[in-house]
Amino acid sequence: MRRLTELALRAVVVAVLAGSLFLQLFLVPLLARDLAGAGPDVAALRTPVLVIVVLGIVAVQVCAVCVWRLLTMVRRGTVFSHAAFRWVDVITGAVATASLLAFALGVVLAPGEAVAPGVVLLVGGAGVLVGGVALVVLVLRTLLAQAVARDGEARALRAELDEVV
Repeated sequence: MRRLTELALRAVVVAVLAGSLFLQLFLVPLLARDLAGAGPDVAALRTPVLVIVVLGIVAVQVCAVCVWRLLTMVRRGTVFSHAAFRWVDVITGAVATASLLAFALGVVLAPGEAVAPGVVLLVGGAGVLVGGVALVVLVLRTLLAQAVARDGEARALRAELDEVV
């Protein structure tokens, strides 16, 4: 990976973390206040919606930290090792959790007249989309496993060749 690509990705990760902290510290309290004053039918949704939003933000933060750790492994040349699987597995779990949270938000918003059915459908579609991302990460984990296996084979062959020479 080129140094410029790594720096660009690190800048994106920093922006994601800063943005998510801004959401947690400023916009979630504003959302809580808006939901509290929106009426009795919406006020009942306040706690579950806020919990789902905060957990979704945490899932994004977990992914950002794991990507940072994987970038560090790339820079050190150790990404093709078994240690990388832990970070990829955490990313997969966080993305899958975010997908389930989107579906949970749809379930919370569906009953009653407070939210239009189209919005619930959009939230469900977002859940499917995020679930697809989790599946893509799972496929990439399989590719990483193949690369680690090939790297191990190459090392073994290199050691055998060194013995012969």
